[in-house]
Amino acid sequence: MSSTQYTKKIALVDCNSFYVSCERLFNPKIRRKPVVVLSNNDGCIISRSNEAKALGIKMGEPYFKEKDIIVKNDVQVFSSNYALYGDLSRRVMRTLKRFNCDIEIYSIDEAFLDLSNYSDNEIEDVGKEIRNVVLQWTGIPTSIGIAKTKTLSKVANHIAKKKQSGLVSLIGVENIDPILEKVEINDVWGVGKQLTKFYHNNGIYNAKQLKNKSNTWIKKNSNVLGSRTAMELRGIPCIDLEKINTKRKSCVVSRSFGKRAESFQELKEAIAGYSLNASEKIRSESLVAKSITVFIRTNPFQNRYGFYSNSKTIDLPMATNNSIEIVKTAVSGLETIFKNGYRYQKAGVMLSHLSDSNNGKNLFSSERDEKINSLMKSIDNTNYKYGRSTLSLASAGVHKKWNSRRQHYSKIDTADFYSLPTIKN
Repeated sequence: MSSTQYTKKIALVDCNSFYVSCERLFNPKIRRKPVVVLSNNDGCIISRSNEAKALGIKMGEPYFKEKDIIVKNDVQVFSSNYALYGDLSRRVMRTLKRFNCDIEIYSIDEAFLDLSNYSDNEIEDVGKEIRNVVLQWTGIPTSIGIAKTKTLSKVANHIAKKKQSGLVSLIGVENIDPILEKVEINDVWGVGKQLTKFYHNNGIYNAKQLKNKSNTWIKKNSNVLGSRTAMELRGIPCIDLEKINTKRKSCVVSRSFGKRAESFQELKEAIAGYSLNASEKIRSESLVAKSITVFIRTNPFQNRYGFYSNSKTIDLPMATNNSIEIVKTAVSGLETIFKNGYRYQKAGVMLSHLSDSNNGKNLFSSERDEKINSLMKSIDNTNYKYGRSTLSLASAGVHKKWNSRRQHYSKIDTADFYSLPTIKN
């Protein structure tokens, strides 16, 4: 068997209209209807089904601007449910690892796979199997682009989204210029708005023109990333898979309020809830925090109420991921920056100077610390099994009138047995 049959092969697996697909998974009645999913506080459209795209509904457009089209065409509208999307994303990524351990999770709905261990002749069959298995095991439809480089796999995936098969492989294609000529330069991976303007000013309007630009011009007029993009379009791998997930240096949890908060009690509940969320996140990654920052602000565009923004950073005597300690510290920080008479629009908590947690005892460890760690594990296990906030602190509140607006929330929870679809005879 010749070595040419085992060329470099990178697959980009992209979940189709991922947030919409997650909602459809638990509501089969809307599978062929136009569907949109909204951002926090039901502000902007962040996911659209193909049917919604065909109606001319734009990505990122404020909901109120598209409401006439939505009502007229009976478009199904959903508030974002990030707990659901996150869980289904993890299931998709675990399924993809079945095909190869060399995987880069690029975003919540995208992943690069190194499929170089498969021969050129079997790569399309492998692509079909990946799509079928992901759909069967998770219920999420995908589009797959396969090529010699990450940039070209993005191009292939861009084309695959428009095909019924959902799969495009550029492996073995001798002349890809006719394909690249149809890809606008702003659709090339890594080319943003400013770079698009620059390329347009220099007569580069599609991927083919960038690919065939001379190395001398590219080195003179572009940076390292631009040079890599051009090389990758020529089929020369320059961007490796990032297989190792680097641990985060900070963790931020913040929200805009669905209803303006005016009292200290409302802000206290919000800060306590965000602190619990952030603490749970860093514990899941075996991290501890040394600093806590609390920030609050009013709406800068409603000056009749006065604008106010402030923050407070507190260094902890010892790094911790203890929810009780973090909530207590965050609330004390809030007390120093809160001012009466303002209508607050947003608040948040940032845990910083994160480091690996020390599972063993240190000089200042006590039996009480071990009991608290055990308590945190019990809380996390319970919330993982029965849904977030099943166990919480009283300071996080119950009614939460300030919570984000979610008028179209589907209330689907994969940790809730009663959310599972039922089969009727």
